[in-house]
Amino acid sequence: QVHLVESGGGLVQPGGSLRLSCAASGNFFNINVMGWYRQAPGKQRELVGTITSGGSTTYVDSVKGRFTVSRDNAKNTVFLQMNSLKPEDTAVYYCKAVARLRSWSGAANDYWGQGTQVTISS
Repeated sequence: QVHLVESGGGLVQPGGSLRLSCAASGNFFNINVMGWYRQAPGKQRELVGTITSGGSTTYVDSVKGRFTVSRDNAKNTVFLQMNSLKPEDTAVYYCKAVARLRSWSGAANDYWGQGTQVTISS
């Protein structure tokens, strides 16, 4: 089982910055990918950015150049540095991990955090 806890959400003015953290705990063999998703009111959940254990990252086009995903493999923690925030970034941000619970298991499963609210408003 993998338990994910997000932190760092809050209210920020347009143009401001926030740094989200997500720490994974539990009993698992490894976490292949960690990342961030968000869901705004009335919209579907969308990918924000992901990072593999090797450090490869992907981002949705709307946040490229403004958001940065990083990872501390030793601590099983992923971060989302958000700069130049816009009102359209307002959403609940969810942490996700893709992990294998056992070394002999070929399957990797998705695990989700509880979400943290990020609000960008004047």
